[in-house]
Amino acid sequence: MTRFLAIATAEMLILRRNRWLFMATLIMVLFALALTFAGSAPTGTLGVDMLTISVASMTTLSVYLAPLLALMISFDAIAGEADRGSLALMLTYPAGRGEILLGKFAAHLAALAFAMTIGFGSAGAVAAWFGGAGPDSLVALIRLILTSILLGAVFLALGYLLSAVSRGATAAAGLSAGLWLIFVVLYDLGLLGAVVMDKSGSFTQSVFPWVMVANPADAFRVWNMASSEGVAMTSGMAGAAQALPEWAAPLSLMLWPLIGFTLARLAFRRVEP
Repeated sequence: MTRFLAIATAEMLILRRNRWLFMATLIMVLFALALTFAGSAPTGTLGVDMLTISVASMTTLSVYLAPLLALMISFDAIAGEADRGSLALMLTYPAGRGEILLGKFAAHLAALAFAMTIGFGSAGAVAAWFGGAGPDSLVALIRLILTSILLGAVFLALGYLLSAVSRGATAAAGLSAGLWLIFVVLYDLGLLGAVVMDKSGSFTQSVFPWVMVANPADAFRVWNMASSEGVAMTSGMAGAAQALPEWAAPLSLMLWPLIGFTLARLAFRRVEP
């Protein structure tokens, strides 16, 4: 435990020194506030409070931004250390590779959690102050923050996996960009094309919801936008959620970090300093 905490503390100090924590928090605050004010127009039309609209907008933001920030911080966690020549020194420490990876994960996840809590929390507070907030919208905001951290954990683990199998930090950066594009953009486009070709057939009615929720980004979206009646009304995700059991999206989002971290740990074992 002492070795794990020492590695996590060192990684957090590096993040502070590189101003990564400050920049990530600033990005989250600015984007969340911008979406909160820009998306507040339908409040009176839909008959919901401003915080509900804000949560729906920030959910869409988090689908794109949380994976991107996680991959930006994790893609060179192993490949970058190897390029700089510090991996060999790190492996001489009295800590196993699993402890090293877990320490990095804890520090990086803590940084993401801080940025998302400040960003979404400040935007939610502004929305509640100017447009009101009910108990359901407050629960939706808390759920958004927690699940955004969980989504970030998914892509942190996948970033470590890519970093471990890459020959250098540049290759890891390219693979990370491709991974983000596939999970966040191309996956949904592929599903949309399949639904159009199926024409409301068996794939659309039976297979599509499960294939969609298998993607952690879509599982995050379904979990947040369908769990609250007000948010679901503003997002149009209620239909997709009704075709799935309530546990499907949460289970998918919780399993992905475990799967990703396990694969990253196995890949890290094969890395030579």
